[in-house]
Amino acid sequence: MYFLYSALLAAALLLGSPYWLFQMLRHGKYRRGLGERFGRVPKRIRQDTSHSIWVHAVSVGEVLAVSELVRQLRSEYRDHRVVISTTTDTGQKLAASRFGAESVFYFPFDFEFCVRPYFAALQPELIVIAETEFWPNLLRTAYRRGIRVAIANARISNRSLPGYRRWKPLLSRVLRNVDLFLAQSPEDARRLIEIGAETKRVQVGGNLKFDISAPPTPPIIQQLQSALTSSGAGPVLVCGSTVDGEEALLLDAFKILRTSHPSAVMLLAPRHPERFERVADQLRQSGLKFSKRSIWNGDPLAGGILLVDSIGELASLYSLADVAFVGGSLVPRGGHSILEPAQYGVAILVGPHTENFRDMVELFRSPDAVRIVGPADLTRTLLDLLANDD
Repeated sequence: MYFLYSALLAAALLLGSPYWLFQMLRHGKYRRGLGERFGRVPKRIRQDTSHSIWVHAVSVGEVLAVSELVRQLRSEYRDHRVVISTTTDTGQKLAASRFGAESVFYFPFDFEFCVRPYFAALQPELIVIAETEFWPNLLRTAYRRGIRVAIANARISNRSLPGYRRWKPLLSRVLRNVDLFLAQSPEDARRLIEIGAETKRVQVGGNLKFDISAPPTPPIIQQLQSALTSSGAGPVLVCGSTVDGEEALLLDAFKILRTSHPSAVMLLAPRHPERFERVADQLRQSGLKFSKRSIWNGDPLAGGILLVDSIGELASLYSLADVAFVGGSLVPRGGHSILEPAQYGVAILVGPHTENFRDMVELFRSPDAVRIVGPADLTRTLLDLLANDD
């Protein structure tokens, strides 16, 4: 089974290589950490040969989720290094800023020749993987070396469940290599058992994202607050983690909003940095006044949009919102965490596609906390919230 899996993974890499090469040459994507992904352990990781705890968090959301866990591990196990791997560039940057660049590296491709050097260099005694990352070769290598593995914050989404069911005979063999599954909810625990995890290894641990604390306030928040106050701008709509297909709907709603609230402001933060320029083109075509966060110099914002083309500031920007929209939910992407705006007591709108955070949304769902809206009633609900606030 493992040979076939590795062969299929190699074939996928070969077939996808022209696209990745084009993206590297044209946009610089996938270039960072390429050697690390192929098993070249960076010097900053190799310098300390003490035993370690390896925490893997794919991207920004997972890095935020494990932040408190990493802090507690470092506090409890002072004689161990806690190192963090990520898959995406944005996750790598955030992890480096939170945990120190000397403890952060790119997650290797799931070939034995790529993962073995990390086991040799790190000497991990425990591997903690955030959410649902079942990498067969990594897990088998850990099992063979007697290294315990825990899947923390584990969840099985509605979208992925049918695929896991189909592969259960093979997947169950992979899951035997995991010592502990800490599910986000009883339903996630049930689904883990259904796809092949042993019942005795599955526990409900809750959602790590509930442990996220409010981030330190970056200077931009004070600057924006000053600009909003001095120009009498408002109300403020913060649209975070938006994905393709959502910006057009939000811009249409904002145009209508300005007819009754001419000084309204939208802070628009697309989910992926590679889309920043594409969204900027969309804003130019819309005819709406906008500025980019990267070059904003304090100009008045009333009646316009600030395109947040930066990383790591969105959570704090929600503190400025009268209403927050959390993206990935008007289109079928499964949604994103609503905890960041909820920390500030902001009224929150999400679309109908919140499968990845179903328990969290249900917990907060009410007319005054979280409202679920479709594209057709987005504008009406937004106006209703602001009318009630007034």
